Amino acid sequence: MTAPLHEARPPGAGARLPDTQQGMRRRNLARVMHTVSAEGPLSRAGVASRIGLTRAAVSTLVDELVRSGLLEELGPERPGRVGRPGSALAVSGRGPAGIGAEVGVDHLAVCAVDLRGAVRARAVRHHANRGRSPEPVIEELTGLVREVIAEVEREGLWPAGLTVAVPGLVARDGRTVVRAPNLDWNATDLGALLPTGFPLTVDNEANLGALAELWLGDGTPPDFLHVSAEIGIGAAVVVDGRLLRGTRGFAGELGHVPVHPDGPECACGGRGCLEQYAGEEAVLRAAGVEAGEDRVGLLAERAAQGDRDVRRALDGAGTALGIALTGAVNLLDPEIVVLGGALSGLAPWLLPSLETELARRTAGPACAVSVSRLGPEGPLLGAAHSVVRAVLDDPGAVAERG
Repeated sequence: MTAPLHEARPPGAGARLPDTQQGMRRRNLARVMHTVSAEGPLSRAGVASRIGLTRAAVSTLVDELVRSGLLEELGPERPGRVGRPGSALAVSGRGPAGIGAEVGVDHLAVCAVDLRGAVRARAVRHHANRGRSPEPVIEELTGLVREVIAEVEREGLWPAGLTVAVPGLVARDGRTVVRAPNLDWNATDLGALLPTGFPLTVDNEANLGALAELWLGDGTPPDFLHVSAEIGIGAAVVVDGRLLRGTRGFAGELGHVPVHPDGPECACGGRGCLEQYAGEEAVLRAAGVEAGEDRVGLLAERAAQGDRDVRRALDGAGTALGIALTGAVNLLDPEIVVLGGALSGLAPWLLPSLETELARRTAGPACAVSVSRLGPEGPLLGAAHSVVRAVLDDPGAVAERG
């Protein structure tokens, strides 16, 4: 049976707990969880030394987290330590799991991640979603969500919440898709379409890809610009380890920055947007390649074989990206630009012209560009991990239910 669920908050929101005795207890529970998650297995004494609380205080907190199924005891620590061995603690491989879902233009995907960060179940369905009304798409997605939940429940896990990544503008309420041009969705309340009983957050896919890069990337700095692509191109700005969302939550719409103001009309209503030069469909069109299921793989294969048309198309896409990114780099001065999503698989042929434009146009020294190892998986993993992070940030919400 699925356990009752707590109220969700937007991923990365980091709402401050009240300065009360109860608030202090919940903050200390979070400190214990984050410490064991980052450095475990650890003994109670090891946790106490790292967070500056007494062993007795930590022991009380640990007992509460063990009872709630968030931590588990692995037995005595390995020999060789001075003094009486303590019981090693680790984040539980059972209990809460984060459920992440993604609505793509041509696919739906769902995965479950446990508190240790391991993907425990996954379901993917390829289907053209452009032009479909939201109701049948979300009904299909709901079926995949239930399939994944049923699988993890057989392993002793239960869903702590659901975060859905979408390729469009999402209101600050964390549930309404204001506009998704490549899906042709407008003013769609996904919270009314998804199953009730789940703490739900809906967010832009580029935002969730950036959070995945921040949490799971190899040495990603706290200040960076993340660019991802599928049919469209999105970006997210991370400043001091937090998303820069903008007044309405719409920050990061790099794909609709005009590169050539008199260029072709875009689905957003503008002309000459970056998407018209560097989006997947634009590159396929410029390369004279028919779209298939694995579009990026096909482009990469042909580019690697020396196909001149494909390489010319990718070179042009890199130039357009460089022009659009120059404005963002000059305005925001990020430490690094990270290419994620489909762009990561095409980086060898995009980067030369992209970096040339950045070096030529940036006011200061050229901004470094790196390639995400998460690739197209970033938004889905970011969605699932946002739920896990919410549990680590406030385990007391789960403990109180236990």
